[in-house]
Amino acid sequence: MRKFVLGITFVSALAMTAMAAEWSGYISDAGCTTKQGAAKVAADSHAGCAKSCIKRGDKAVLVTADGKVYQIANQDKVVEHAGEKVTLVGEIDADNITVSEVK
Repeated sequence: MRKFVLGITFVSALAMTAMAAEWSGYISDAGCTTKQGAAKVAADSHAGCAKSCIKRGDKAVLVTADGKVYQIANQDKVVEHAGEKVTLVGEIDADNITVSEVK
């Protein structure tokens, strides 16, 4: 019986980690985020620069209101939203989000 309960607990924990989550913030470029800081790039005024830098090949990142920067695994999902405030739905591994939906 104890093994059964431990097995159910383990499976439940795995299921919870596979659930999708949401993060809100600005899609910005990794270069400016590193050079200028998260606070400066997490604003509507940075949209043009973010679009330009991502178009030139810089990686897109998500910058949240509290200054947390998340890498994005599947860039193709977010490139068209460069400079925009969005909500990403997906899964996270460390600070790397795999996006399933952009709202």
